[in-house]
Amino acid sequence: MNEETQSQATGIDQKEMPFAIVQGAPITELPKDLYIPPDALEVFLEAFEGPLDLLLYLIKKQNIDILDIPLARITEQYMGYIELMESLQLELAGEYLLMAAMLAEIKSRMLLPRRDSEEEEDDPRAELIRRLQEYERFKQAAEKLDEIPRYERDIFGAVVEFTGRKINQKPPDVSMDSVLKVFAEVMRRADMFSHHQIKREALSVRERMSIVLDKVNPDTFTDFADLFQIEEGRAGVVVSLLAILQLVKDSLIQLVQNEINGPIYVKAAS
Repeated sequence: MNEETQSQATGIDQKEMPFAIVQGAPITELPKDLYIPPDALEVFLEAFEGPLDLLLYLIKKQNIDILDIPLARITEQYMGYIELMESLQLELAGEYLLMAAMLAEIKSRMLLPRRDSEEEEDDPRAELIRRLQEYERFKQAAEKLDEIPRYERDIFGAVVEFTGRKINQKPPDVSMDSVLKVFAEVMRRADMFSHHQIKREALSVRERMSIVLDKVNPDTFTDFADLFQIEEGRAGVVVSLLAILQLVKDSLIQLVQNEINGPIYVKAAS
């Protein structure tokens, strides 16, 4: 049996597999003039947000009790990570080196023999454990907050247009010109009660709003001119107008006019 027959019998393709396909053409040999720079290989390590995050990762990776940290082993692994970052020419933050110095100090304090009077001293690891526990609580809280659905990230608003809906025709809007025209007539009538006696009266727009609300109700229409007391003169009718406009702005009353230049009626909002 020759090689071709043997290849057909075993069903195995003896051709060399290409390591790349460029524009549909397989490439099985490297070009002679191919240059690979020394920094072409990039290694992406697991991202850490700081030295405490790295320490917490090393502790959880080995299921170590955070209250009883084997400082020698953790320090050795931490320094190995620092050396790896330096060998890969990664920017090494100063806080990582500061933590390495702190681990070395705590380790040296634990190796020193203690006197009898120092037996009750605090564990040199106590401050480090406290910081790790506090950092772990904040990290867990941040992860829980990130799991909450966020608008425009997990939840998106939608707008639906109802093309077939019917719109009820509203009464014609009352123009400001019509309001001022009726008010001018009220002012003309108020001038008949003007006098030259100088007397300062306390006129409150808020109080006049309450008076206007007492005069109107949502079931019947009240003539716009009936809301003014022309006996009060100009000052009184001006305060009444300001009170009515403020109530309209607050959507507490409605102005209705059934025809252009027709009478204006007022009713309380339902």
